[in-house]
Amino acid sequence: MQTAQSIYYPISLDEIRAKVARKNGRRNGLSNGKLQQMSLFNNQLLDNVKEIVNEFGEKIIRIDGDIPPNLPVKDGDRFLFISYNQSILTHGLHKYPAKFFPELPRWLIKRYSEEGNLILDPFTGSGTTNIEALLTRRHSVGIDVDPFSRYLSKVKVTPLDEEELQSAQKYLLKLILNYKPSKVSEKDMPVFPYRDNWFNKEIILELAYLKKIINALDTSEDIKDFFRICFSSIIRSVSNADDNCTRTVIRKKLNKKVFLADALKKFTEVILISVPKMIEFSQNCPLGISVSFPDTIDARNINYQGYFDLAVTSPPYANAVDYPRTHQLESYWLGLTIGSLTPLKKKHVGTESVSSNEYKNLHKIGVKEADMVLLKIFQKDPRRSYIAFKYLDDMKINLLEVHKALKKEGRYVVVVGNNKIRSELFESWKYIMELAKDIGFKVENYFASEIIKHFIKVPREERINTDWILVLRK
Repeated sequence: MQTAQSIYYPISLDEIRAKVARKNGRRNGLSNGKLQQMSLFNNQLLDNVKEIVNEFGEKIIRIDGDIPPNLPVKDGDRFLFISYNQSILTHGLHKYPAKFFPELPRWLIKRYSEEGNLILDPFTGSGTTNIEALLTRRHSVGIDVDPFSRYLSKVKVTPLDEEELQSAQKYLLKLILNYKPSKVSEKDMPVFPYRDNWFNKEIILELAYLKKIINALDTSEDIKDFFRICFSSIIRSVSNADDNCTRTVIRKKLNKKVFLADALKKFTEVILISVPKMIEFSQNCPLGISVSFPDTIDARNINYQGYFDLAVTSPPYANAVDYPRTHQLESYWLGLTIGSLTPLKKKHVGTESVSSNEYKNLHKIGVKEADMVLLKIFQKDPRRSYIAFKYLDDMKINLLEVHKALKKEGRYVVVVGNNKIRSELFESWKYIMELAKDIGFKVENYFASEIIKHFIKVPREERINTDWILVLRK
């Protein structure tokens, strides 16, 4: 009988390189189409803008690829934006639920700001707004209460030295091919709740080895951080958890199979894909543009006064993604989280971590239409009603904070999705728009973005396939 120490780990670098080449070939086909559309757009031949009619007979403006900065927009217009950029440069380094597609913040930044301006994203998530601000030569600040979000975003906006990055990659590949379980000791393996349920023993050893060799690299901390994010990006796929659910859960019916050497192979594949993307990003990254992710503030406590030219964000849904739970395995392996997730969950806007004494009574937000819906939900489920109220209350505080942080005439662009709560339509965009007016914002424009692909796995009856974009002016 073979022991874990005597098992042969068959890893063919040539096979993995061939697999990566096939994937890159498919991606390059999309990139060529994107570049052609961008050149048409630059010549003002708006061939990528078409009017279509949806299944309900509504007129929708479809835009493939980059969105023209001077696109005419009327209140209530509906757009279908087809993205080609979701995995270019550093945008695709790591899966993240409910991500911005890059063309949208890029368009909004170009439309409502100038080079050298300062941009804020108070719900930075995976840093898409900050990447686009950087690439369009705007300074930016990203705020998020989640340490995983801040860590990921920092890596995605940090250019790296090409020679040093490739040298580190070459060294890692050599060590991966020489892997043996005996090279991992007990102290190399992190301890966290239910670790041995989430991962097979062989995978724990492989992950611990990968983390160990990254930490031991003789290179800059920025390059180590890049490889740690590459490492993080494979963790869910080699765990026993469902790969496609925002909640980290093991589904026995799924009968997920994880094989020997999967962590080693997947990490190898990821760095072969991601290193060239980071190099391309670094080559396109302008000098002298600052990006920061402060860890002492959140969206409801922004310690800036009259500071920003523009704020662009996509806040959580009212029935929010449980981000700490979504990334709990990654956070445990990266050492960002220890023990219970509850304290971090409670910090998030849209959190479902509430206590029973908070939802004994009906809470109202002061917007007539919203309060009517909160009452209907309360009659069915007091807890859900309070969660929805708390979401609006947090967003009200955020609107007030952003209003104070913007310069005079500065804009706050909010991309917000609706959903259903206990079968009641909860139109967050309408309620947030009314709250913004009460605070002192002028609603300059509002329009819809149809969602063609949901990255949030929620029951079908809970989904609303439209985001609303509110342009608020101080």
